[in-house]
Order: sequence, then C-alpha cells, then structure tokens
Amino acid sequence: MPAACDIHVCENPAVLRAAAAELEDRAAALVCTEGIPSAACHKLLADAVRAGARLNRRADFDWTGLRITATAVECHGARPWRMTAADYRGALDQGESTPLTGSPAPSPWDPELAHAMRVSGRSVMEERLLPTLLSDLG
Repeated sequence: MPAACDIHVCENPAVLRAAAAELEDRAAALVCTEGIPSAACHKLLADAVRAGARLNRRADFDWTGLRITATAVECHGARPWRMTAADYRGALDQGESTPLTGSPAPSPWDPELAHAMRVSGRSVMEERLLPTLLSDLG
C-alpha cells in the first residue's frame, strides 16, 4: 500500500523512467498505469484512496486519455493533473503533436479541453511534457 498522501498517476512509462533517473528519491510518489489501468492497478489506487491518499491523474491528450482520466475522476475522486485546455494548448505550442484519431470523448472536469482537441484535431503524448511533469514531481 502506498504510504504517500499525494500520489501522481501517469499513463506512459517514459514519465516513470525519467522521474526515477532524474529525480531519484526526491520524486513524489508516482504510479504508472502503462496505458489503460488494469484491474490490479484500479485496486491499488482504490485502496490508496481509502487509506487517505489523493490521486493526481494525467494521461495522453487523446480520446483514450480523456476516457482514462474521466474514469479516474469518477471511480477514485482523482484530480486531473495538467489536463486542462490551457495545458493542452501549451503542449500543442511545443510541437510534436500527431493526428487525433478515434471516437471523441468528453472531459467533464474541463469541457473546454475536449472542445479544443476537436477543433485542433491533434493529440499530444504525455512524454512530450516531461520537463513540466518532472518539475511537478520534484
């Protein structure tokens, strides 16, 4: 059981590897789901919340990422971490986006985010935000 009060949750293992390499033991508690969380991951996070932890959740800026984040908010009371329309626009400004594919999804915590993604038609993978995420974790 994680002992941390605040647990950051990411989707991409590149974030976890970078945090371990650059921040070492100074990093905040971080769980990586490696995509859509498994049943075991959901159990771990639910148990952590029942023990008093607060989850800060983020994922890729794509439709699956919005679904993952919405599920974490709904099931675990997670707070979206760097998952706002402003964060998305900032990520787009950094470049390295790809075409947005798949079925659109809502972003109930920030409806403007899903709208901005529909308008731009671009996705941004989580690992493109490493400097910002590592700053948060440090």
